[in-house]
Amino acid sequence: MLIKFLHMENLGNPPAAPGSAPGELIRALRKRSGLTLSDMSTRTGLAVSTLSKLEKGHISLSYDKLMLLSKGLGVDMAQLLNPTPNPAASAVGGGRRVIHRIGDGQRVDTSTYSHLYLATELLSKRFAPLVAEAKARTIEEFFAEFGDYIRHPGEEFMYVLEGEIEFHTEYYAPVRLKAGESVYFDSEMGHAYLKASESRCLGLAVCSPRNSDSEMFDKFFDASERLASREAETAAVKAPRSRSRAKAVTTR
Repeated sequence: MLIKFLHMENLGNPPAAPGSAPGELIRALRKRSGLTLSDMSTRTGLAVSTLSKLEKGHISLSYDKLMLLSKGLGVDMAQLLNPTPNPAASAVGGGRRVIHRIGDGQRVDTSTYSHLYLATELLSKRFAPLVAEAKARTIEEFFAEFGDYIRHPGEEFMYVLEGEIEFHTEYYAPVRLKAGESVYFDSEMGHAYLKASESRCLGLAVCSPRNSDSEMFDKFFDASERLASREAETAAVKAPRSRSRAKAVTTR
């Protein structure tokens, strides 16, 4: 997990109405920059079909997609999550402050993680705070989703808030962390968080890049798209069965 912080002085406020969905905002920013879907595909590595679905809100935004889009559009990722940041909170320094109440934040889900991004109103942050919920119970399940460990430039800190999280890395034996325990590590080392208790497993993560030009490795690249596809397939299978049962009841 990594937030990239890019200055936005050349773009100003996003050309979208308050309350715009992330997909609508991405489309507005793309068009304002005079970019086609093909141009964005070249800049981000995302397929044109994936970009189109993201803009229409047909698939959810995973962490990697947000990172790739922020770089391709030349904006801070926080601008994609929160289209109406506090103008006074946009400049670096100057006594910036943001308060989050219960239920605030921007949620981004995949089948393996659920991320709640905090302080999205603040642009050009030097580190990224988020609450992560681990869902995968085994490393095999995690690898089935991502193919390998997660790796990205920078450093990361994880403090367990609820439940127990099993922390896996490519160089060390797995370690189980209980609520109140934490780990600080080099995030270029392959790593994974697993659900290690029956209760909800939450951790507060703080991610810091080593430099503004670091690029995220392609691990969350299409996680949300695969999740959306599986859900769509399940719904398609259930629909004919439901119609068959309804027809049977009608003919009795």
